Amino acid sequence: MVSEGRAAGGGRAAVADPAEELAARLRAVQELSGLGVRALARDSGLSSSSLSRYLGGQTVPPWPAVVALCRLVKRDPRPLRPVWERASNPLPAPPKSSRQVHFPPRNDLPRDVPDFTGRVAELAAVLGAVGDSRIVAVDGMAGVGKTCLAVHAAHQLAKDYPDAQLYVDLHGFTEGREPLGADPALRSLLTALDVPSEKVPQGGVEQLAACWRSELARRRAVVVLDNAADAEHVRPLLPGAGPSVAIITSRNRLVGLDEVPPVSLDVLSAAESAELLARASGETAVDGQLGHGERVGEGGPFAEGGRLARDPEGAAEVIRLCGNLPLALRLAAARLRHRPGWTVGILVERLAEGASEFDTAFAMSVRQLDRAQARLFRLLGLLPGSSFDEYLAAALADVAPRSARAMLEDLLDAHLVQQPSAGRYRMHDLVHQHARRASEQQDSEAERGKALGRLLDYYVHAAAAADAAMPFSARSRAVSAGRAPAELPRFEDKRAAFAWYAIEYENLIGAFEAAVATGADAHACELPRFMRAYFARRCGTTHLNVLFERSLAAAERLGDPAHLAEAHSDLGFARYNAGRMAEADAEYEAAATLVAQTGDRWSQAELTMRRAYLRWDEGRVDEPLEMFRQASRLYADADCPLGAVHANADEAWALLQLGQREEAARLAREALASSHPDPAWPPALAARITLGVAIAQDQPEEAVAHLRQALALAREDGHTHNEAWCLNCLGVALRHMGRYEEALDSHAQAFALLEDLFEEHWKIHFLDSYAETCRQAGRLEQALELHRQALELAPRLGYRQKEALAHEGIAAVLEATDADAAAGHRAAARGIVEEMGDG
Repeated sequence: MVSEGRAAGGGRAAVADPAEELAARLRAVQELSGLGVRALARDSGLSSSSLSRYLGGQTVPPWPAVVALCRLVKRDPRPLRPVWERASNPLPAPPKSSRQVHFPPRNDLPRDVPDFTGRVAELAAVLGAVGDSRIVAVDGMAGVGKTCLAVHAAHQLAKDYPDAQLYVDLHGFTEGREPLGADPALRSLLTALDVPSEKVPQGGVEQLAACWRSELARRRAVVVLDNAADAEHVRPLLPGAGPSVAIITSRNRLVGLDEVPPVSLDVLSAAESAELLARASGETAVDGQLGHGERVGEGGPFAEGGRLARDPEGAAEVIRLCGNLPLALRLAAARLRHRPGWTVGILVERLAEGASEFDTAFAMSVRQLDRAQARLFRLLGLLPGSSFDEYLAAALADVAPRSARAMLEDLLDAHLVQQPSAGRYRMHDLVHQHARRASEQQDSEAERGKALGRLLDYYVHAAAAADAAMPFSARSRAVSAGRAPAELPRFEDKRAAFAWYAIEYENLIGAFEAAVATGADAHACELPRFMRAYFARRCGTTHLNVLFERSLAAAERLGDPAHLAEAHSDLGFARYNAGRMAEADAEYEAAATLVAQTGDRWSQAELTMRRAYLRWDEGRVDEPLEMFRQASRLYADADCPLGAVHANADEAWALLQLGQREEAARLAREALASSHPDPAWPPALAARITLGVAIAQDQPEEAVAHLRQALALAREDGHTHNEAWCLNCLGVALRHMGRYEEALDSHAQAFALLEDLFEEHWKIHFLDSYAETCRQAGRLEQALELHRQALELAPRLGYRQKEALAHEGIAAVLEATDADAAAGHRAAARGIVEEMGDG
């Protein structure tokens, strides 16, 4: 069933005969194992006679056999895929991506500063290191211009690395927050590469890093990894083989990265500082720059008759007070540029009032703001992330977005915020730290608490609005945490909502962490609920499980039965999506008792649907069918007709699996007749798939049309699980029509997509149907291998029905050649069915 968050060797010389080449490579695998044919066959789950034919080149093995042999010796089978495809002479391979619509190459680089000054030798060193080693590390003290140099170099490299220009702030030295871990950093970078969520591993950092390196290996991308804490912090993010390059910045020398050449930055020279001060203040001489031997007081870069030229000693003092640091110099110059009535002497006085070269420049800039602007600046120090928009700023300061936008423009002019892209703002780490300290000193604890509360309110309500724009659920949930802000972003469709989630990812997680840390349990309870549809697609089930575990803890502290029931249900659904069936069942049991207390029909219907999925996958029949019907009645009682359509569509799918094709087709047509704005709405997709398979024998042309339309919708929607589901069901329908070669090709495409997914438990849903198509097409060895895969996987995952089906399938294949073995498998299947008691 399709459901809302539920995933419905190089260097060899070419060999003339691909089968011979494949056999030679498999013999190399055998040599690597150190095993004889019989031992190798036993350990890989193959028959020794089949293995002998594979190694001798008489028979081309099925792809799962190649995978089994490679995994036995801990080798990646994917390099063998091209030669296997040539040897088996298949139909054209499926598209590499599930998407039919691709986003343009991503450019996340901050704006290149127009007044980039000096650093000629350092820039040449960075570009040279990139050319030689593909990775370079820029180190230096805070404010010395590491990020500016890295971004400037990346912009120069962009034309030679057109596939992506990425930037991520690792927050290795950001006051008030933990460094960005490798897991969220890698997920963010993979999202920036537009890698489908289904290809993103759900395991640990090692799998994510391998996926990241694999994606970079086939692209020409430049990546800026800014503000790394140390070598281990950044190591998982480095590219591997391939043309992509990375520029790292850190306040520390990354001595642990021996293979990465360092470029260390010192403060600017007096001449470079004077030139930067002149350019940033708008008082640059027409004819250029200082020579290496010039002193600041000799005219140099200052425009004749300008304030800096009239007071060279004052200019030198500004440079001294700024410590020759580019960041401080730019801030000081911005004040001079925007205060035409000031003399350089006044600038020196204001700078001297501060405590350090950083705070002097920042505090002086802030003092030129009016009261409202200064308050907004201080409150921005409370932000959990570095990037934000006017809506968040408005909520934080409790003003209208229009007012927030005007104030942000003033802060932008003062170089206190930056604008990396239209509508988005960010703060430099040092500025963010200064804003945080200023808020602690000038705003009361109560005012800071209220502002943080408004920030949490904003993210819960904005996430709810984005969730409502993604029509996967039958009804949008109401928000009970906090007060809705005056204005929220507008989401025209699910694509706009997905884009917002991708941009706000870091802030959403930061808001959730802040809610947990400050005891804002209502927000911690509700926020993951509104992130579920996005995170289930883009960030995987592992992260989703962690979020809902902590959300459940918050709900337990609240003690409200409705919140607690939904938290148990959501955690159960996350467990179910991760293939953790027993844990899912326990959470659903806990939710059932609580949901009965609330009397909420809609919540009861949602839980009933989820329990039906679980019971069906456990191999039950009567119980889940009745649950789907009960859910339909509950949705009707809750005045939720789309929910009833959802339940009916899933009942139709279940009936189809039981062979009740006419009733399944009737219910599917009824579901398709209902109106929904999204043609890829999961219940409509499930109904279309069900109808296509149900009528395949009687109305083959209409059946194929429905299934191909479902496939196109799933691809356009970018959901690889659903695309694989459509392909597998198309294979079943084509088998019913006797079109075996087309059917096998469709199954093969489905499994090629599953190869990119790291959630292995999804294969269990497709193995039986693929194997049956192979059997009817006369590919008995391939059918036997697929059934054996299912027999190995099903008990481990707890799918007893699939285990019984695997035994039955093996029996059907062996019937003509080994009657005794076939009888043994049938007996095993009967035993499982009797043990289940609901077969």
